[in-house]
Amino acid sequence: MIQQHTEYDVLVVGGSGVDTIVRVDSLPVPLADSVHVGPIEEWPGHTGGNVALGTRALGLKVALLDCIGDDWTGAQVRERLAEGDVEFAPLISPAGTRRAVNLVDATGRRMSFYDARDPDGLRMPRDFYLPRLRRTRHVHLSIMNFARFLYDDIEDLGVPVSTDLHDWDGLADHHREFALRSDLVFLSAAGAGQDATVLMREILREGRADTVVVTAGADGSYVLTREGGSVPHHIPATVPPAPVVDSNGAGDAFVCGFLYGRLAGRDALECARLGAVAGAHACTAPGSTALIAEEALLASEQVRSRSQ
Repeated sequence: MIQQHTEYDVLVVGGSGVDTIVRVDSLPVPLADSVHVGPIEEWPGHTGGNVALGTRALGLKVALLDCIGDDWTGAQVRERLAEGDVEFAPLISPAGTRRAVNLVDATGRRMSFYDARDPDGLRMPRDFYLPRLRRTRHVHLSIMNFARFLYDDIEDLGVPVSTDLHDWDGLADHHREFALRSDLVFLSAAGAGQDATVLMREILREGRADTVVVTAGADGSYVLTREGGSVPHHIPATVPPAPVVDSNGAGDAFVCGFLYGRLAGRDALECARLGAVAGAHACTAPGSTALIAEEALLASEQVRSRSQ
C-alpha cells in the first residue's frame, strides 16, 4: 500500500510513565529498616516518552501513542510531553499510568524496578492508530504487549519500524516478536552478555532486521548489518563532557541520535556515533535528560557541518 502523504517523521507507540529516582551510596543497597538518602525526584518520561522527546528536540516531527491512566502521574506525563512539543494521543487505561523506581549510585549506575501494570488484554483500537501509521516515515515500538498487535498493519503499509529490547537475554518470549519483526533492533549488553554477537546474528538471520545494535555503556556500542558481514563493528563510547551523574535515559538518548541519523540517510556506523554523543551527554545530568542530550547532539552536528 502506498502512503498518501507524510505528517510525522517518527511515530512512537507505548512506553510513557514516571520514574522515581532514589540516590544511594552504592548498589546493592544494604539491608536495613531505613536508609537515609538525598532528595527523591520524579521524572516523567520512560523509554517511549524519552525517545519522543529526544527526537522532537532534534527537529523531527513526532507523535506518541500510549495507554495511560486518568491519574496524577498521567497528568505529569501529559505536561512533560506538552513542554517538549510532542503530539501526544493517549488512551485511558483503567490500570493507570506506569511507574518505575530507579536506585542510582554515586557512579551513575542504576537498578530499576519497573511497574508493568498493563493488563494482558489491553489493546489499541485499530481505527485509533491506523490513520497515524499511514502518515509517518518511521515507527518506533516500545515493548508493551499491546504494541505487538500493530505489526501486521505496519508491514502492510511498508513503514520501517524499530524497537529497543533493553536487557533481553535472547530467551524471554515476550521480546522475540519485537526482535524478529522490526527493521532496526536495539538491545543492551547488560542482558545479552557474552552471547551478544550470537544473538545479533540470530536476529538478522531469522527476522526482517537490516541492522542490530548492542549498546554497552562505557564500552560503546556494536553494530551488525545484513550487508556488513558476520563481525559487529565496534563504535567507542563518547567521553562525557562532565562527570557521570545518572545513566537514566542514556540508552533512549542513543536511540534518538541513531534515528536522527538514519532518517537523514546516514550509514549505520555514523548513526551509532551520533547515538554515542547523545548517550554520553544524557549521563551528565539527573533524570531522563533526553532534551539535554539532543541539544548536545545538535551542537556537535553544527561543528561537524562547519568542518566539512
